[in-house]
Amino acid sequence: MNGDAQNGLTREQSTRLVVLVPLTPLAAGDAFAVKDWPLHITVLAPFHTRKTHEQVAAVIAEVAATQPALTARAGAEAMFGRGHDIPVTLVCDHPGLTRLHDRLLEALRPLAARPEEPAFTGSKFRAHVTVKGARRARAGEEFILSQVALVDMAPRAHAAGRAVLATVPLLPNP
Repeated sequence: MNGDAQNGLTREQSTRLVVLVPLTPLAAGDAFAVKDWPLHITVLAPFHTRKTHEQVAAVIAEVAATQPALTARAGAEAMFGRGHDIPVTLVCDHPGLTRLHDRLLEALRPLAARPEEPAFTGSKFRAHVTVKGARRARAGEEFILSQVALVDMAPRAHAAGRAVLATVPLLPNP
């Protein structure tokens, strides 16, 4: 029996996951509608995997075990998306946040069902917080990033929409 079959997934099946750093901590089991995403920074864009979320979370935990919590600052506003119609607040350049992204990218690449996906081949990482209605990060605002969260991107994950599958703390600052 191959590893995917042992995990309850056939070769054709995969889950679509995203890895993020929430501005306020989340808990495994939290669920929210797409329009109600909590404010966060996506540190690894959505990707498909045939591995279980426990296997993915274990790799995230290995990375997080050496990553201290980060203090980041909101910067200028910008427009993202194909049509440049999604308002975001950029996060000021932060070497620790970029390092976390790079380390997660490399650690999770072997678990990808489709390594050619934009999560693994896309353009340079640009940390940002997407505006959600009246909720937004304001220029100059500082936030402590102390956790990495793994979210199921499939609408079937939870009746409410997206579901948090796992959270992993970053190391406390000394």
